[in-house]
Amino acid sequence: MRLDEKLQIIKKIIEDKKGQDIKILDLRELSTVCDVFVICSVDIPLQARAIADEIDYQLSDRGEYPVSVEGYEGSEWLLMDYGDVVVHIFTHSARVFYDLDRLWADAPEFCLV
Repeated sequence: MRLDEKLQIIKKIIEDKKGQDIKILDLRELSTVCDVFVICSVDIPLQARAIADEIDYQLSDRGEYPVSVEGYEGSEWLLMDYGDVVVHIFTHSARVFYDLDRLWADAPEFCLV
């Protein structure tokens, strides 16, 4: 699956499930860990799980499976690692606390057409 196609699917799911403040950061020039971070905020951990479940369902239907999922059981930070894309789903307070937006401030936003 092409990277831009995967990101479009993830972004649409987050929007459909009312995720907020979506950022897609292009890390290809800054990191060897992954190519892209997708970061979003949710109101409660249950909403994070709903987003994660739908991402897993739609991507696995297309043959894409996560390498790792962390924080699924009630955490305020749910992480889905797809190798090239890492999805971070935070509650508002956890996003402020961990502040990945500031840590990766040098990363440009990924341009989706």
